[in-house]
Amino acid sequence: MSFYKVVKTAAGFVFKIIYRIEVHGEENIPMDGRLVLCSNHIHNFDPLILSIVFPREVSWMAKKQLFKSKTLSSLLKKLGAFPVDREESDLSAIKNALKVLKKEGVLGMFPEGTRVKEFNLKNAKPGISLISIKSRSRVLPVYIEGNYKIFRKIKVYFGKPIDFSKYYDEKLGTEEYSRLSQEILQSIYSNKYKEEGKIGDNHS
Repeated sequence: MSFYKVVKTAAGFVFKIIYRIEVHGEENIPMDGRLVLCSNHIHNFDPLILSIVFPREVSWMAKKQLFKSKTLSSLLKKLGAFPVDREESDLSAIKNALKVLKKEGVLGMFPEGTRVKEFNLKNAKPGISLISIKSRSRVLPVYIEGNYKIFRKIKVYFGKPIDFSKYYDEKLGTEEYSRLSQEILQSIYSNKYKEEGKIGDNHS
Protein backbone atom coordinates (compact mmCIF):
# COMPACT_ATOMS: atom_id res chain seq x y z
CA MET A 1 0.00 0.00 0.00
CA SER A 2 1.35 3.44 -0.97
CA PHE A 3 2.04 6.17 1.59
CA TYR A 4 -0.88 8.17 0.15
CA LYS A 5 -3.31 5.27 0.69
CA VAL A 6 -2.04 4.65 4.21
CA VAL A 7 -2.61 8.29 5.21
CA LYS A 8 -5.96 8.39 3.39
CA THR A 9 -7.18 5.24 5.16
CA ALA A 10 -6.07 6.42 8.60
CA ALA A 11 -7.45 9.94 8.14
CA GLY A 12 -10.67 8.58 6.66
CA PHE A 13 -11.30 6.40 9.70
CA VAL A 14 -11.02 9.40 12.02
CA PHE A 15 -12.67 12.12 9.95
CA LYS A 16 -15.67 10.05 8.88
CA ILE A 17 -16.52 9.64 12.56
CA ILE A 18 -15.83 13.24 13.56
CA TYR A 19 -17.60 14.92 10.65
CA ARG A 20 -20.09 12.32 9.36
CA ILE A 21 -19.10 12.96 5.75
CA GLU A 22 -21.94 12.65 3.25
CA VAL A 23 -21.18 12.37 -0.49
CA HIS A 24 -23.50 13.16 -3.41
CA GLY A 25 -22.99 12.84 -7.17
CA GLU A 26 -20.38 10.07 -7.07
CA GLU A 27 -21.65 8.89 -10.44
CA ASN A 28 -20.20 12.08 -11.95
CA ILE A 29 -16.60 11.19 -11.07
CA PRO A 30 -14.44 10.12 -14.07
CA MET A 31 -12.42 7.08 -13.02
CA ASP A 32 -9.64 7.65 -15.54
CA GLY A 33 -8.02 10.38 -17.61
CA ARG A 34 -6.66 13.82 -16.83
CA LEU A 35 -8.80 15.69 -14.34
CA VAL A 36 -8.72 19.02 -12.52
CA LEU A 37 -10.68 18.76 -9.27
CA CYS A 38 -12.01 22.24 -8.42
CA SER A 39 -13.79 23.06 -5.17
CA ASN A 40 -14.96 25.96 -3.06
CA HIS A 41 -12.72 26.56 -0.04
CA ILE A 42 -14.16 27.01 3.46
CA HIS A 43 -11.67 25.33 5.80
CA ASN A 44 -8.06 24.10 5.98
CA PHE A 45 -9.38 20.52 6.11
CA ASP A 46 -11.04 20.79 2.68
CA PRO A 47 -8.19 19.06 0.77
CA LEU A 48 -8.12 16.26 3.34
CA ILE A 49 -11.89 15.71 3.20
CA LEU A 50 -11.88 15.62 -0.59
CA SER A 51 -8.90 13.27 -0.72
CA ILE A 52 -10.66 10.91 1.70
CA VAL A 53 -13.86 10.67 -0.36
CA PHE A 54 -12.32 10.86 -3.84
CA PRO A 55 -11.56 7.40 -5.28
CA ARG A 56 -8.42 8.49 -7.16
CA GLU A 57 -5.17 9.93 -5.83
CA VAL A 58 -5.19 13.73 -5.84
CA SER A 59 -2.12 15.99 -6.13
CA TRP A 60 -2.95 19.29 -4.45
CA MET A 61 -1.66 22.73 -5.34
CA ALA A 62 -1.18 24.25 -1.86
CA LYS A 63 -0.18 27.69 -0.62
CA LYS A 64 3.58 28.05 -0.24
CA GLN A 65 3.30 29.03 3.44
CA LEU A 66 2.51 25.39 4.30
CA PHE A 67 5.92 24.35 3.01
CA LYS A 68 7.94 26.56 5.37
CA SER A 69 8.16 23.78 7.95
CA LYS A 70 10.58 21.08 6.79
CA THR A 71 8.55 18.35 8.46
CA LEU A 72 5.21 19.45 7.01
CA SER A 73 6.82 20.17 3.65
CA SER A 74 8.25 16.66 3.50
CA LEU A 75 4.87 15.13 4.39
CA LEU A 76 2.97 17.20 1.83
CA LYS A 77 5.41 16.34 -0.94
CA LYS A 78 5.16 12.63 -0.12
CA LEU A 79 1.41 13.02 -0.54
CA GLY A 80 1.92 14.59 -3.97
CA ALA A 81 1.25 18.21 -3.02
CA PHE A 82 3.34 21.12 -4.32
CA PRO A 83 3.55 24.84 -3.43
CA VAL A 84 2.07 27.82 -5.22
CA ASP A 85 2.58 31.56 -4.65
CA ARG A 86 -0.97 32.93 -4.56
CA GLU A 87 0.17 36.55 -4.73
CA GLU A 88 2.12 36.32 -8.00
CA SER A 89 2.11 34.44 -11.28
CA ASP A 90 3.86 31.20 -10.30
CA LEU A 91 5.26 29.50 -13.40
CA SER A 92 6.86 26.75 -11.32
CA ALA A 93 3.48 25.77 -9.87
CA ILE A 94 1.90 25.76 -13.32
CA LYS A 95 4.66 23.47 -14.63
CA ASN A 96 4.16 21.09 -11.69
CA ALA A 97 0.42 21.09 -12.31
CA LEU A 98 0.90 20.25 -15.99
CA LYS A 99 3.28 17.41 -15.05
CA VAL A 100 0.62 15.82 -12.85
CA LEU A 101 -1.96 16.00 -15.62
CA LYS A 102 0.44 14.81 -18.32
CA LYS A 103 0.69 11.57 -16.35
CA GLU A 104 -3.12 11.21 -16.54
CA GLY A 105 -3.39 12.23 -12.88
CA VAL A 106 -5.83 14.29 -10.82
CA LEU A 107 -4.91 17.85 -9.84
CA GLY A 108 -6.68 19.47 -6.89
CA MET A 109 -7.20 23.24 -6.95
CA PHE A 110 -9.30 25.96 -5.34
CA PRO A 111 -10.44 28.48 -8.00
CA GLU A 112 -10.79 31.23 -5.39
CA GLY A 113 -7.20 30.77 -4.25
CA THR A 114 -8.02 31.05 -0.57
CA ARG A 115 -10.79 30.42 1.97
CA VAL A 116 -13.90 32.53 1.40
CA LYS A 117 -17.23 32.97 3.16
CA GLU A 118 -19.30 34.47 0.33
CA PHE A 119 -19.60 33.63 -3.35
CA ASN A 120 -18.10 36.21 -5.71
CA LEU A 121 -17.35 35.44 -9.37
CA LYS A 122 -14.49 37.95 -9.31
CA ASN A 123 -12.58 35.61 -6.98
CA ALA A 124 -12.03 33.10 -9.81
CA LYS A 125 -8.37 32.82 -10.80
CA PRO A 126 -7.63 32.65 -14.57
CA GLY A 127 -4.92 30.03 -13.98
CA ILE A 128 -7.56 27.35 -13.30
CA SER A 129 -8.97 27.30 -16.82
CA LEU A 130 -5.52 27.93 -18.33
CA ILE A 131 -4.12 24.77 -16.73
CA SER A 132 -7.18 22.75 -17.73
CA ILE A 133 -7.03 23.86 -21.37
CA LYS A 134 -3.25 23.68 -21.76
CA SER A 135 -3.24 20.13 -20.33
CA ARG A 136 -6.40 19.14 -22.26
CA SER A 137 -8.06 18.05 -19.03
CA ARG A 138 -11.67 17.96 -17.91
CA VAL A 139 -12.71 19.91 -14.81
CA LEU A 140 -14.77 18.35 -12.03
CA PRO A 141 -16.64 20.98 -9.96
CA VAL A 142 -17.17 20.15 -6.28
CA TYR A 143 -19.09 21.95 -3.56
CA ILE A 144 -18.33 21.41 0.14
CA GLU A 145 -21.04 22.32 2.64
CA GLY A 146 -20.65 22.41 6.43
CA ASN A 147 -19.20 24.34 9.34
CA TYR A 148 -16.64 21.75 10.49
CA LYS A 149 -18.10 21.53 13.97
CA ILE A 150 -17.46 18.15 15.61
CA PHE A 151 -20.09 15.49 14.88
CA ARG A 152 -21.85 17.76 12.37
CA LYS A 153 -22.27 16.68 8.75
CA ILE A 154 -19.90 17.75 6.00
CA LYS A 155 -21.61 17.35 2.63
CA VAL A 156 -19.64 16.96 -0.59
CA TYR A 157 -21.41 17.46 -3.93
CA PHE A 158 -19.72 16.34 -7.17
CA GLY A 159 -21.08 18.00 -10.31
CA LYS A 160 -20.74 16.77 -13.88
CA PRO A 161 -17.32 17.22 -15.57
CA ILE A 162 -16.77 20.38 -17.60
CA ASP A 163 -15.28 19.90 -21.06
CA PHE A 164 -13.30 22.81 -22.55
CA SER A 165 -12.08 20.83 -25.58
CA LYS A 166 -13.45 23.40 -28.04
CA TYR A 167 -10.81 25.83 -26.72
CA TYR A 168 -7.83 23.45 -26.91
CA ASP A 169 -6.51 24.80 -30.21
CA GLU A 170 -7.49 28.43 -29.71
CA LYS A 171 -5.25 31.27 -28.59
CA LEU A 172 -6.86 32.74 -25.51
CA GLY A 173 -5.96 35.82 -23.49
CA THR A 174 -6.25 36.58 -19.79
CA GLU A 175 -9.77 37.93 -20.24
CA GLU A 176 -10.98 34.69 -21.86
CA TYR A 177 -9.30 32.54 -19.22
CA SER A 178 -10.86 34.66 -16.49
CA ARG A 179 -14.31 34.21 -18.03
CA LEU A 180 -13.89 30.43 -18.27
CA SER A 181 -12.62 30.26 -14.69
CA GLN A 182 -15.72 32.16 -13.62
CA GLU A 183 -17.80 29.51 -15.40
CA ILE A 184 -16.02 26.86 -13.32
CA LEU A 185 -16.66 28.77 -10.10
CA GLN A 186 -20.31 29.30 -11.05
CA SER A 187 -20.66 25.57 -11.68
CA ILE A 188 -19.16 24.75 -8.27
CA TYR A 189 -21.61 26.94 -6.39
CA SER A 190 -24.57 25.87 -8.52
CA ASN A 191 -24.20 22.43 -6.92
CA LYS A 192 -25.38 23.97 -3.66
CA TYR A 193 -28.74 24.86 -5.12
CA LYS A 194 -29.50 21.66 -7.00
CA GLU A 195 -31.48 18.75 -5.66
CA GLU A 196 -29.25 16.14 -4.07
CA GLY A 197 -28.43 13.41 -6.55
CA LYS A 198 -29.28 15.64 -9.53
CA ILE A 199 -26.40 18.08 -9.50
CA GLY A 200 -24.25 19.57 -12.20
CA ASP A 201 -26.26 19.58 -15.43
CA ASN A 202 -24.17 22.09 -17.37
CA HIS A 203 -21.14 21.57 -19.64
CA SER A 204 -21.80 17.83 -19.85
